Amino acid sequence: MYAAWVGLALGLASAIVWGTGDFAGGIATRTARPFQVVALVSLVGFIALLMVSVLGGAALPAASDWAWAIGAGVAGAIGVTALYRGLAMGAAAIVAPTVAVVGAAVPVAVGVFLQGLPSLGQAAGFACGSLGIWLVSATPGMQKGERRRSLGLAVGSGICVGGFLVLLAQVQDPNVFAPLAIAKATGTLVAVVALRFMRISFPSPVAHPTAILAGVLDAGGNVLFVLASRFTRLDVAAVLSAMAPAMTVVLSAAILHELVSRWQVVGVVLCVVAVGLLAL
Repeated sequence: MYAAWVGLALGLASAIVWGTGDFAGGIATRTARPFQVVALVSLVGFIALLMVSVLGGAALPAASDWAWAIGAGVAGAIGVTALYRGLAMGAAAIVAPTVAVVGAAVPVAVGVFLQGLPSLGQAAGFACGSLGIWLVSATPGMQKGERRRSLGLAVGSGICVGGFLVLLAQVQDPNVFAPLAIAKATGTLVAVVALRFMRISFPSPVAHPTAILAGVLDAGGNVLFVLASRFTRLDVAAVLSAMAPAMTVVLSAAILHELVSRWQVVGVVLCVVAVGLLAL
């Protein structure tokens, strides 16, 4: 029972840290292109995790952990790329909630397959949390655009994001920092190749301090999620971490004074209720 509560707390902490990082990343995209921010965030995360790993005297991970970490890095980079492409099409109201819910649904499906059916209360928490994530991620006002293509990008992005969470959770090394550094190094490489292909320069870290903050927070969210998945079910940890948009919405309203729709408020409340149900 104690381990379950620790897992719950770590999963919720990952959502708070990831949501704050997404908020910082959103600020960074005001002065840099989205792909530049992704590259910088991945690089900063890699450096931070590598430093902690080296200072902690961690040994090199096993070959299996290298494979899981590299797979997670590739999946995460592709997922973020598809997300930004979908958002760039002007269909945020379709893309954001779809990515959030599909990204949470993939680990839930894997968790049921590997660990069996959840309890009735947890199942209700999954449903409540998924609806809350959808509502909190939705942008007020449905925008026009290439609906079919944007939805396809969103589903593809959500599958990759969910795959990223599943692959990360498979890392067995007691010291999670080295495998996560490998994942971030892989993500950085993918982002640099994308920038090269698009003929876009790599951003200056000095000119984008909020992107540096986003990178540190993103790395912290990764660590907290991996630890959460070791204390509780994979699907519980994934749904909790997927509530990150709720933190982003709260910060946007509190700091930037952005308008929050009535449905987004309902979504935040549902996320809170889901946390209680998942604790049953």
